[in-house]
Amino acid sequence: MSRLLPHPLLSLALTGFWLLLVNQFSLGQLVLGLILGWLIPLFTRSFWPEQVRIRHPLTLLRFIAVVLWDILIANLTVARLILGRPAKLSPAFIEVPLALETDLAIGLLANTICLTPGTVSAQLTSDRKTLLVHALNTDDPEGLVATIKRRYEAPLKEVFES
Repeated sequence: MSRLLPHPLLSLALTGFWLLLVNQFSLGQLVLGLILGWLIPLFTRSFWPEQVRIRHPLTLLRFIAVVLWDILIANLTVARLILGRPAKLSPAFIEVPLALETDLAIGLLANTICLTPGTVSAQLTSDRKTLLVHALNTDDPEGLVATIKRRYEAPLKEVFES
């Protein structure tokens, strides 16, 4: 079964993304989404270094909700900062020590940070223990590190590594 459907959750996600992308729900679009959701993981399975196992799906759903909320709030905050007094911004590079070990979890953390306006993942150290993050505005670098670890890293560790 895993040869024909190597990543079932990815297949479902791709089907859902397809329906959102075309902004139309019809039988034809659903079938096309299912075909794409089946073929893309099938043809890209050699690029996946490991089998993805979601150990706590409810934690993953909660994580997605937190990320979406943070994206919304960060957009408003960045707009206020840029339209307000951009000269008073306090940008900084911050080192975030990582407890994550798998490529997937580290990649998801780095991408989550990039998705949240005002922060960008800049570099992963060669030992994969520290992620360099650029923040558009921060007066409390330790607080930002604690927030990243609590809101993003901890749930990813629980979902993909514990």
